[in-house]
Amino acid sequence: MMPDFDQQGLPQTKEWKPEVKAPVILLENVSKTYGRIHALTGITLSLSGGVTGILGMNGAGKSTLFKILMGKIKPSSGQVRLFGTNPWKNPAPYSRVGFVPEHEKMYDWMTAHDFISTFARLNGLTRDEAKIEADRVLDFVGLLDVAHKQIGRFSKGMRQRTKIAHALVNDPELIILDEPLQGCDPLARTTIMNVIRELGRMGRTVIVSSHILHEIERITEQIVILHYGRLLALGNLHAIRERLDQIPHRIDIGTEDPKTLAKSIIDIDSVHGILFPQGENLSIQTHDLGAFHSKLPQAILDSGQKVESIDNPDDDLESILGYLTGGGRL
Repeated sequence: MMPDFDQQGLPQTKEWKPEVKAPVILLENVSKTYGRIHALTGITLSLSGGVTGILGMNGAGKSTLFKILMGKIKPSSGQVRLFGTNPWKNPAPYSRVGFVPEHEKMYDWMTAHDFISTFARLNGLTRDEAKIEADRVLDFVGLLDVAHKQIGRFSKGMRQRTKIAHALVNDPELIILDEPLQGCDPLARTTIMNVIRELGRMGRTVIVSSHILHEIERITEQIVILHYGRLLALGNLHAIRERLDQIPHRIDIGTEDPKTLAKSIIDIDSVHGILFPQGENLSIQTHDLGAFHSKLPQAILDSGQKVESIDNPDDDLESILGYLTGGGRL
């Protein structure tokens, strides 16, 4: 997809080749302000290859970041490079970018195949080439068997996969997905996650935004966390979790006899508190989540109790943001 260059007038497109050793995405001290509102502040990051999750609560700056990457809005300051090129001076890199926005109007009266092949022809393919390309991308997302059904009859998950197929026309090297799992049922989420992981295994650079931690965790270990427009964390999710495991966590266990289970758990070294908030619930406080979970199964067996549920309410994005900003759970 091509960016919106209305703010700058139409730039000149030169014959272009990507810089061989340049990162696919490079942001250097990028900021975006709207009057007194700081949507992004001093974002610096470099991404190449594989899947990266962009995490943040609503209003964190994820959509603003994507709009800047796609040339929809210009940063107030800082530098943006795609494949080593400033896209505001030369939009050629966008020929290698596929974008799936969170909200996009689709033509419900068209079939998925017609929708994709029409877009392919707009990108310079012949009629026959467009048909072959539509078959290829719809097969990749698992929709080839319904390719000739109207989009208006598709479920939310099928519509999302159609949008992803649309973004994969011409085999882009960079794919940007804005909340692709939003509103999908569990089966559709799993299917879309498999598609995203496969793109990463193929060596594509894939960026996926979400505000739900466990969704991103099932797709990739590489994450970027945005918080009020600032880059809060960048790197391997497991490394960040290792830091968080040393912070007090609560584990809620559902069982018929919580006091009997508590007698087995209290001797675990990493346990520093036990509460009984409800009749059939046991709440454990621990400073070492990993050590606790490694010893919990044996403690349950020793107690002879049946456990109905184990929940870690501190293991979500909201809590992680709170801990990383020093404010506890937000």
